[in-house]
Amino acid sequence: MTQTTTITRSDCEKLDQQDPLAALREEFDLPAGVIYLDGNSLGARPKAALQRAQDVITREWGTDLIKSWNTAGWFDMPSTLGNQLAPLIGAEVNEVVVTDTTSVNLFKAIAAALQIQATDSKRKTIITERSNFPTDIYMAEGITRWLDRGYQIQLIDSPDELPQVINDSTALVMLTHVNYRTGYLHDMAAVTALAHQHGALILWDLAHSAGAVPVYLNAANADFAVGCTYKYLNGGPGSPAFIWVPARHQEAFHHPLSGWWGHASPFAMNPGFTPTPGIRRALCGTQPITSLAMVACGLDTFGKTDMQAIRKKSLALTDMFIALVEARCASHPLELVTPRQHQQRGSQASFKHPHAYAVIQALIKRGVIGDYREPAIMRFGFTPLYTSFTDVWDAAEGLRDILDSKDYDANAERNAVT
Repeated sequence: MTQTTTITRSDCEKLDQQDPLAALREEFDLPAGVIYLDGNSLGARPKAALQRAQDVITREWGTDLIKSWNTAGWFDMPSTLGNQLAPLIGAEVNEVVVTDTTSVNLFKAIAAALQIQATDSKRKTIITERSNFPTDIYMAEGITRWLDRGYQIQLIDSPDELPQVINDSTALVMLTHVNYRTGYLHDMAAVTALAHQHGALILWDLAHSAGAVPVYLNAANADFAVGCTYKYLNGGPGSPAFIWVPARHQEAFHHPLSGWWGHASPFAMNPGFTPTPGIRRALCGTQPITSLAMVACGLDTFGKTDMQAIRKKSLALTDMFIALVEARCASHPLELVTPRQHQQRGSQASFKHPHAYAVIQALIKRGVIGDYREPAIMRFGFTPLYTSFTDVWDAAEGLRDILDSKDYDANAERNAVT
């Protein structure tokens, strides 16, 4: 660990005064006395969300009733939001829809990829990381089990293994762009090129990337992507996810969840399914309008800055937090598991500690909110739209004081959500 640092709280206050993104903090309703470092799990509430929810419930639903499918743009909302989100992930207009959950969208994308690859009987392997977010692996397991066509899942333990395991039997490479535990950031362009070199397709999970790091899906020539809107995009708890299908793949994009919203003429009420020709074929059933409406409030904030400015501040925040923790907590058994290299780091910092869960609970009691992930990892997410440099200093100081004083319960009972 680094043993010294010259950073003071006054330094952080000056950085906040000079921060070009500082005014965006006022866009969010942050509780007094709370330092929120868990936006990588659930983003803070935009102030505009409350008024938007009230308008949807009282006017669009309460007064206009079913007319709002047309008059309030409800029917088009998945596409409208998708087009608003597209620039944040390097997508084009009409390549993204906001719909369903990340898990359901993973199912659609995996199924479509395997269908595209089905003409080559040798391609039976899906490659992913053992440390991938579990739902990604579970969805792949579910598809391969129920299809029962000889597909297998190959789990790797390090990104360094990819050049050795991707070959002519690989149907799909499925990776999370930023690892949810460690914050490791894949080189999207390089890994995509490697997959394509062997004729494999690639599916990127952007749950910990969208709104946190610049993403260039089309520039990387990626094949499919999914992600959620309730983390860095601040769409609200359980807000609908998104799926990206580039224009070049849309005609070949077919999945088993062929619901009526993906039909070319949904209100023709035909008994046979005919997919709509564009990205809306990725839709399934009737959309959750109240939840969808909140997503726009989070996305609106990004129109007041750009991803390069967000990335610059993100790296500055995480650099500072790592330096402060390693200097001020040097006598404690902390292990940084997040990459130090900027090109390999998302917007979080994760540390291992033997009593990580208990320490996180002690921090939460003091108003410093991070979270815990197995095994023994304290996770701190930094959302540049509303995290200040002073927050970073105060959080590191709180962690130091808890560790120095052992003010945590090593036998703390685990909550259902950690």
